[in-house]
Amino acid sequence: MKAKFLIIIGVLALIVFYGISVNNSLVTAEENVNGAWAQVENQYQRRADLIPNLVNTVRGAADFESQTLQDVIEARSRATSVNIDANDLNNPQAFQQFQEAQGQLSGALSRLLVTVERYPELQANQNFRDLQAQLEGTENRISTERMRFNQAAQGFNTQIRRFPTSMFASILGFEQKEYFQAEQGAEQAPEVDFGN
Repeated sequence: MKAKFLIIIGVLALIVFYGISVNNSLVTAEENVNGAWAQVENQYQRRADLIPNLVNTVRGAADFESQTLQDVIEARSRATSVNIDANDLNNPQAFQQFQEAQGQLSGALSRLLVTVERYPELQANQNFRDLQAQLEGTENRISTERMRFNQAAQGFNTQIRRFPTSMFASILGFEQKEYFQAEQGAEQAPEVDFGN
């Protein structure tokens, strides 16, 4: 009787120690996702901080279409007003709303940079060229950080779905994280028209 009791205690102790190990592993993986998310936010903030300087440089250097500048300003305002924190990374609606706002800002900036090509004096302005290079670098950083976030989310999601970890993950309240996805229509190549 005593041997059976010791065996049961031993098995329960193993389960508890395994559960603690799984929890610690999942916390580490989730913190990797949160850290990757912080880097994504950091790059989006960098872009948002550069935009007022870009708009002011463009406005000051050219008789510019006010609608294009207004679109950029409004898109920046929307993108910075839609916030998502690490706790919302498993909320598909909040994540989609954030991604859409950032996509609108990217589109407005692209239109601004295409329109600028009609202003040779602006393109020659060193301040504008510096800001354009900073913005281009920031867009590349955003892309890189989004990729790293997706990799961290994939590692975490894979870990919480594997058996037997999935049982403990469910009990401990760990949920899958959302991924960044391509924007609607991204599969189609953009049309290049040098006729204008």
